Amino acid sequence: MLDYIFLAATATTPDIGIIGGGPAGLRAAEVAAEGGARVTLYDAMPSVGRKFLVAGKSGLNLTNGESWPSFLRRYSRSEIRCDIWDEILCQFDNRALREWAANLGIETFVASSGKVFPIPVNGHIKAAPLLRRWVEQLRKLGVKFQTRHLWTGFHPDGSLLFRYGDGQFSTQHERVILALGGASWPKTGSTGHWVSFLEARGVSINPLIAANCGWEVEWPSEILEEVEGKPLKNLNLIVGDENRRGELVITQYGLEGGPIYHLGPNLRSMDSPEIMIDFKPDLTAQELIARFGKVKRNFVREAKRRWKLDAATASILKHLPNRGPWESAEQLAHEVKHCRIPLERPRPVAEAISSAGGIRWEELDENLMLRKLPGVFVAGEMIDWEAPTGGYLLQACFATGTRVGKAVLNC
Repeated sequence: MLDYIFLAATATTPDIGIIGGGPAGLRAAEVAAEGGARVTLYDAMPSVGRKFLVAGKSGLNLTNGESWPSFLRRYSRSEIRCDIWDEILCQFDNRALREWAANLGIETFVASSGKVFPIPVNGHIKAAPLLRRWVEQLRKLGVKFQTRHLWTGFHPDGSLLFRYGDGQFSTQHERVILALGGASWPKTGSTGHWVSFLEARGVSINPLIAANCGWEVEWPSEILEEVEGKPLKNLNLIVGDENRRGELVITQYGLEGGPIYHLGPNLRSMDSPEIMIDFKPDLTAQELIARFGKVKRNFVREAKRRWKLDAATASILKHLPNRGPWESAEQLAHEVKHCRIPLERPRPVAEAISSAGGIRWEELDENLMLRKLPGVFVAGEMIDWEAPTGGYLLQACFATGTRVGKAVLNC
């Protein structure tokens, strides 16, 4: 067993150790290094930014261009210290993130959805060019990268323990930033293995659970045979008092898509989760009935043609249990406007886009330092906040990284 300790730097040059090479950790490293700190960044994977690259496979959604008051309301408020959280986000907001990207030579644009993406290169929006320039910038700032270093907890003397290859070692830094992510996409390094290390030090942590994920539905075999993988287009999804327009996809296990991701917190709060779908939100029931004319049979077939229903919606109307047989346009129109679908459970956290839960806010001070571990700060998805897709997740990772990157320079 290797056992060596890196001693802290002088008081005039803060020595910072950062564990985790995702957006929060990289941003914290950037801010701290720009402030004159000596920064070493550790990551268990062979290279940093693995989750960042995965997020960019379908187009790198950096942030969202909506108005700032609306932006702030996108975050879960269950336990968040709203005053502190809003201050953290305002310290590095959506405009600042776009300016940051521009300084790396990556210009961005706001799509019609409000999502902010890098301007395409050769028709493609990729995360790799931005990440590559970012890492180059960090190296120029003097950030030292230690990849393939798996954090294995704290030594009794407070130093950090790592596994590297077949050996183990301990290291000390003046201040430490933990940016290890949640428990989604574990193949990128976000395994949640850090929970036990902090709990052993008395830190209270809410369980890491799936967020921005699909939900399971017991589909009849007929629906899966006809429309598995097909979209349910232009619907309004209703959960309790909340609703969301968009598109869902029928999968072998249930439903996926932006609207159900956004309403996940509402669904998790229900003893018996269910959704209500309005398949034709731009038409009233009376308008649908009027378009039916004098039809007296083959209601679903006629509805598909006269109401322009997609194939997946028509299949649900035909085969969902305990519905029909449809005997009138009025009856079918009501179902199209108020289709109730019971859900079983969310998909496993390993499949989720992000995770909810994490370090409780009561464990943190205003600079995101752990009260029970002075000198240890946390950033990103390790903290118990939640946001929908659409740029809000990355924005919060950058903002919390900015907060702790500044905090370690001043404590």
